[in-house]
Amino acid sequence: MSGFKITTPPAQVITTADLKTHLRHVTTTAAQDAEMVNFLAAALDHAQEYCSQSFGSQTLEAAFDRFPCDSYGAIELPRGPVTSVTSVKYTDENGAVQTWASANYFVDDYGLTTKIYRAFGIVWPVIQDIENAVKVVYVAGATVLPYAVRAALLMHVYEMDQHRSADIDVPAGVISLLDTAKRWGR
Repeated sequence: MSGFKITTPPAQVITTADLKTHLRHVTTTAAQDAEMVNFLAAALDHAQEYCSQSFGSQTLEAAFDRFPCDSYGAIELPRGPVTSVTSVKYTDENGAVQTWASANYFVDDYGLTTKIYRAFGIVWPVIQDIENAVKVVYVAGATVLPYAVRAALLMHVYEMDQHRSADIDVPAGVISLLDTAKRWGR
């Protein structure tokens, strides 16, 4: 895999009101609210990277240099849980971008990772030998946060709010909570 990017980030996964309650901020200015939301976004970025998971529904695009080499190979999508595949596109041998029909593949979401396999009797398309020749757009991330992840995000936001000028590490409690959602071996 070449990599992936988030094309549509998730909506705010914890409300500003819940952040204020957790931080015990009774009244705040718009600037303080924005700062809390920025802390939450930073904590969410850390959680997603640490866990190799998506939290909050978001659209991602994964890029691959080629289709699998063998007929039984699969395209493994990063950052699940995957809720739907929007498109599989590839650059054909003439340099034109093509959309591969959804009837040509199926999505297997029963394992630790979500994979795309070719349908029975279908062969992988011939592509141009270039970087990122295959791109998969998909939606990932549960709309409801796991309780441990929600607690970890709130704890992380609290630490950032309390230690604004200090150079702090991610609290051990945050890591322990995120360990419950981490995809190990990734």
